[in-house]
Amino acid sequence: MTDAPMTAQAASTATAGDILSSHLTAQAGAFLRALPLAVGEVGARPGTTAVPAAGTADLLRAVRRIGGLLHTFGAVFDQAWAQESRTELRWLLNLLALEPGYVRRSARLLGALDSLSGSDPEGTGMLAGHAGAPKARALLDRQLTLARTRAHSTVLQELRSARLHALADRMTLLVGEAPLLESAGGRAGAVLVPQAAAAFTALSASAAQLPLQRAATPYGGDGLRRLGAVPQARGAVDADAALAADDAPWARMRILVKRARYALEVCGRPSGELDELDAVLGRHQEAADAAVTAATAARTPRITPATAYVLGVVHADQRLEVEAARYAFGRRWPDLPPGPDGWLEIPPAEGWGHSPAPRTA
Repeated sequence: MTDAPMTAQAASTATAGDILSSHLTAQAGAFLRALPLAVGEVGARPGTTAVPAAGTADLLRAVRRIGGLLHTFGAVFDQAWAQESRTELRWLLNLLALEPGYVRRSARLLGALDSLSGSDPEGTGMLAGHAGAPKARALLDRQLTLARTRAHSTVLQELRSARLHALADRMTLLVGEAPLLESAGGRAGAVLVPQAAAAFTALSASAAQLPLQRAATPYGGDGLRRLGAVPQARGAVDADAALAADDAPWARMRILVKRARYALEVCGRPSGELDELDAVLGRHQEAADAAVTAATAARTPRITPATAYVLGVVHADQRLEVEAARYAFGRRWPDLPPGPDGWLEIPPAEGWGHSPAPRTA
């Protein structure tokens, strides 16, 4: 099933419901095509490293877009149906992201440790020859393999559940007819643009709360020494809670960037700049998650001080990657349109009915 562009005449008279139904039909169709492939991939891939495979990646892409559309343009849908659908889609998204997340984290951490402890034409790593490096690598590999195995079992079990079948039924009905309200009968521009603008208003407001001045230097030393709002635990600073609080606004920003990207797709506007920001914030999230994993491994009981030291270095290395991503974001953000009007004043590239093939997740 494809979402073909409307003719210019049809696009000029399209209602908001026409546009949203067209996009939802396309994404629900993609969901239903990818679902059996993803289930087959999960069942067939124990021991492999290439995840997510094509079917799983396509399913994740459809889930994100349907959920984003229902969030941004939810005012024109039956509210109970939209909320239930978003809840179930979020459940599936979190479920499908589990195992690939551990695979990427393993590759990132083990690659960083190998780089720090090895030699290449550019020089020798600071952990080269360190007695704790092999043990730290083995510990990380063992813990992440176990976590991935557990995630795989969880995903395999849930993909056979009645909950997934119910969600598939919901997507099947969505292909036929979305539960739109009467307000969806208005002209596309009059109804959809204000709702898309709200997504960009939230994006700008969130960016204004980020510590971009602190992230304005390529080497984020200050970011390692000075955090933002630090929660207190029993009268003292809890390091894990402090880092989580410092990372939270950036994680929120990534969600808002995705929603704004998907809103532009519905409105037929280009989203290349937001695609780049999404990729940068994705690196930020993965480095932050990897740092948490390294810190947790360093607290494993009965490991040697040398092993703990190596894991501490890997943790610091990943926090530097976090700061590098923040710097990259800060370099891009001021050059983007300052508000909703800057993004949405661009005429639709190929008419309101056009649904461009998504380039990224």
